[in-house]
Amino acid sequence: MDLDVYVTAHRTEWDRLEHLLRRGGKLTGAEADELVALYQRTATHLSLIQSSARDPLLTQLVARARATVTGTRRSSWRDAVSFLTAGFPAAVYRSRHWWIPTAVLSTLLAVIIGWWIGTHPEVQSAIGAPAELREMTRPGGQYETYYSSNPAASFAAQVWTNNAQAAAMCLVLGAFLGIPVLWILFLNMLNVGVAIGLMSGAGRLDIMLGLLLPHGLLELTAVFVAAGTGLKLGWTVIDPGPTTRRAALAKQGRAAVGMAIGLAVVLFLSGLIEGFVTPSGLPTWARITIGIAAELAFLVYVYVLGGRAARAGETGDLDDADRSAELPTAA
Repeated sequence: MDLDVYVTAHRTEWDRLEHLLRRGGKLTGAEADELVALYQRTATHLSLIQSSARDPLLTQLVARARATVTGTRRSSWRDAVSFLTAGFPAAVYRSRHWWIPTAVLSTLLAVIIGWWIGTHPEVQSAIGAPAELREMTRPGGQYETYYSSNPAASFAAQVWTNNAQAAAMCLVLGAFLGIPVLWILFLNMLNVGVAIGLMSGAGRLDIMLGLLLPHGLLELTAVFVAAGTGLKLGWTVIDPGPTTRRAALAKQGRAAVGMAIGLAVVLFLSGLIEGFVTPSGLPTWARITIGIAAELAFLVYVYVLGGRAARAGETGDLDDADRSAELPTAA
């Protein structure tokens, strides 16, 4: 395409659109219809031009026309409710083919690490001196007092912040081919595996599981969802599919942002459990039952609400009116 010829051929339409935009609310009915038609054509022109070169002035013109045609949209409580009852669970449901394998493989890794450490005293000796290990694993030791070392409210807030940061890093760093996500996952599973292994080696695995399961089921599921989304974003860099890489990354990036907001809520709930239930005086079976109930509630939320919304066409992405139009791309 000869860019100069194309610009010259359509300059009159762009100037007319600029003129109508300057008139603002003084348009007649026919002129308003003309403005809409010119906006649609100019948006198509911009898409074609951007395949060869950038035109900031035309981009601004289309943005102004779009704002005039669609009006200013304000977020409301209905948007938040729609996001929590449809958008977020649908996005988690649609990404299940990424985060479920991530969860299975990560859990298997933690179990293998725990078994290796728990059954090999020489590995335990390499981790720390015998006196240090006894202090960590004894009744009332560091592993047990960790969850009650601070007031419940402040501890829950600290845990929520740390976990939200880990989830956000998985989502954001996924764009780097998913490699940082794999490292973050490995570090998390290593920490879990070491704790399980050391407590198992001390003959106190039941105590460790009683402390880990109440909050860990929901917390780790949220981390796995974040990691799976990050890995999916990384794969999009490699294989964007039928659209352009830019459009595909924009779509997955928007999904990652929405996922970060939803997972912050999930991690807030797991933080409350970790701060108030895990160190509580409830029997172990009661604490684990609460953790299992929270995990099952999340899975039902994803598979029932999310599955229903996904089958109805919900993707978790922005509405059509809130995102840029895209042209089909030939393979």
